[in-house]
Amino acid sequence: MSNETIPVIDVAPFLTGSKTDKRGVARELAAACVESGFFCITGHGIDEGLIARTRQAGDDFFALPMDRKRAILRDASRTGRGYYPVADRALAKTLGVNTPPDLQEAWVMTRENIPDDPYFRNEEAAYFFAPNMWPDGMPGFRDTVVEYFETMAALGQRMMGAMAMALDLDENYFADKINKATNQFRFIHYPPQQGAPEADQLRAGAHTDYGAVTMLRSDDVPGTLQVKLPRAGWTDIRPPPDAFICNIGDAMARWTGGRWASTLHRVGNPPSGSAHPGRISLVFFHQPNYDAVLGGIGSDPTGAITLGEHYKQKIHAAVDTIPPAT
Repeated sequence: MSNETIPVIDVAPFLTGSKTDKRGVARELAAACVESGFFCITGHGIDEGLIARTRQAGDDFFALPMDRKRAILRDASRTGRGYYPVADRALAKTLGVNTPPDLQEAWVMTRENIPDDPYFRNEEAAYFFAPNMWPDGMPGFRDTVVEYFETMAALGQRMMGAMAMALDLDENYFADKINKATNQFRFIHYPPQQGAPEADQLRAGAHTDYGAVTMLRSDDVPGTLQVKLPRAGWTDIRPPPDAFICNIGDAMARWTGGRWASTLHRVGNPPSGSAHPGRISLVFFHQPNYDAVLGGIGSDPTGAITLGEHYKQKIHAAVDTIPPAT
């Protein structure tokens, strides 16, 4: 059996080092993005105290009574902000695989401080910049989560600079394509499983992400993230304690004409017949402007689509055939 795993990359030299240091990190990123599309980053500079407070905020939210969570239920289209109940979508459907819905619940937010500008207020923008839905009676929740969102957005911008260099482009190549980014943050809770799942039902079905790069911090417990690596097959990812797991999404794969991989991953079920806790994930999706054209890097952009078009195709596929919760 292969010992293949995903690389751990110290990005501190890119964030604080010289041009030579930056090129070294970019080379490591390029190799990871070609080989598997997954990597862990350390040296990211994100305060562990902020991460812990944010994780606790998620735990506190999911512990609320159901009526309080459903008071901020996502809209019927399931394309935006708010609370997503357990079994509200099936990620495998985004790839045309018909499975039972995923055993998870979630709360989703996007950018909080929306400029009074037509770009952020038109019909297309509603998919990405509608007002967030905040739970009542949770002092500090909003401030903590907004701080985390903005901190991760800043890290995402720097990572996009590193990825530009990894593609042999100028560090600022993506700057005008992510300056109105459609980023999304998702708290995900995978509850303890009291009974056996249905056939082919997972905590998250096998899928690829929609955006440019995903940055994940999650509990390291049974029933964890699994990545389909080229030689090892489905592999549990066990990152260093201070690392973010990162992966390339479909938007970046399309942008690079397939030069970089958007790799299948899933969240498996915990072992049956044994006591196990639930699991909380903090998932930050860094996504470009909704009018950014996904093509032209190593490929002919003819036929390329915008991020907005691409995103809507994926999100609707994830909920197709599942009746909306009431």
